[in-house]
Amino acid sequence: MTTTTESLGAHPQAAPGPSREQRPKRPRGWLAQLLLRLHFYAGVLVGPFILIAAVSGGLYALTPVIEKAVYAHELRVPASDAELSLADQIRAAQQYVGGDVALSAVRPAPEPGATTRVLFVDPSLGGSESRAVFVDPATAEIRGDLTVYGTSGALPLRTWVDNLHRNLNLGEPGRFYSELAASWLGIIALAGLGLWIARIRKSRTKKDFVRPNRRYTGYRKTLSWHTSLGIWALVGALFLSATGITWSQYAGGNVGVVRAALGGGTPALATSLDGAAPADDEHAHHHGPASAPTGEANPDTFDAMLAIAQRINVNTGLVEIKPPAEPGQAWVVKEIKAAFPTEVDQVAINGSTMEVVDRLDFADYPPLAKLSRWGIDLHMGAMFGLINQLVLLLLAAGIATLVVLGYLMWWRRRPTRTSPLEFASPPRRGAVRGAPWWGIGIVAVAAIGIGIVLPFVGWTLLGFVVIDTVVGAVRERRVRRA
Repeated sequence: MTTTTESLGAHPQAAPGPSREQRPKRPRGWLAQLLLRLHFYAGVLVGPFILIAAVSGGLYALTPVIEKAVYAHELRVPASDAELSLADQIRAAQQYVGGDVALSAVRPAPEPGATTRVLFVDPSLGGSESRAVFVDPATAEIRGDLTVYGTSGALPLRTWVDNLHRNLNLGEPGRFYSELAASWLGIIALAGLGLWIARIRKSRTKKDFVRPNRRYTGYRKTLSWHTSLGIWALVGALFLSATGITWSQYAGGNVGVVRAALGGGTPALATSLDGAAPADDEHAHHHGPASAPTGEANPDTFDAMLAIAQRINVNTGLVEIKPPAEPGQAWVVKEIKAAFPTEVDQVAINGSTMEVVDRLDFADYPPLAKLSRWGIDLHMGAMFGLINQLVLLLLAAGIATLVVLGYLMWWRRRPTRTSPLEFASPPRRGAVRGAPWWGIGIVAVAAIGIGIVLPFVGWTLLGFVVIDTVVGAVRERRVRRA
């Protein structure tokens, strides 16, 4: 933004303004310059967080396969046509754990050759964690005793990698890193798309923008790989950014508010026997039993509850049966199948009268709620199984490579006569200063809007502007003094 000063006592006609021919023209391509500067600085400052998120996310994509191999003894048993009642399996698990341990949920074996999980409350565990005893449904043999996390049923290895990806295993403070990475990933990707469009329009060798040119060397080779790989990873990066934001601490809350305002909130099953509905949980797939039942649940009741639910809307093998956590609450039987086609139907049953209190079918979810659920399951690699996980692994590898190539370009653009450890200068300043008034207005409105929805972007962008302004002012003073 440029300013002109004028003496207060001067006559209006004392200094005639320049003619239209003499007025300096605004530089063309100001938007591309602005995108380049934003892409550069955001990549340099946020790149390490995106790199960590990509590497840990790629590792998480492999954990379902690794988990089946590491915990094969707990998860698999010889297939048998014979199957004991849930009551017999629960009693075997209770006898194994001993003492006055509260039973929180049961997950019947989903298929022949799989084990039943009997979940208990353990006060020493963290939030959404349960103690799971794995039982052979044919013999009631105890196959294992492990800590599991949430409705996804993640075992210790996958839980550790999941927490590494979400919060660096630092708890709630660590979630700041993942929110920063998820929030900026989409913006960097869109800025890169803008640069890609601006450059391909001017280039005569347009094919070099969709596949790397191997004849190039040095900086041009690195740029070619970064450009072509970036356009192929664009859609995936935007998807991971959008779905990752829904998990974030601050932006995720804003997304939930917007969804609710548009009528796309996730509906909640009414479990209160007086008809009151609980608050909905946007990420119920991540959370498991959080409190212990107030009374001792009768093991025989689990078979009855499952039979009732199967007559109503529960028709898959992946099922969880939860007794009431407090007086005045219903039993809940729900499907937990995240793979396509999604099956997360639920039913609430009065334990005293065996009457159905409420039912919730995924088919009745609002469109936005369905899209949110599908997006989350795709992000976790659960929707399409191994294919989904391999695509996520390739995408994570691509994003990590883009970050490394970006830093390599920064280093290769350095002045050749300076220290080999010195990096190149950033793109020149003044893009907004040369923009038309309407361009400045669009940039300002976009920045404010993004800052409101994505607070971490707003805070970090403000910090970047302050630092960049101070550094620019210091450099200008040094140039004037020289």
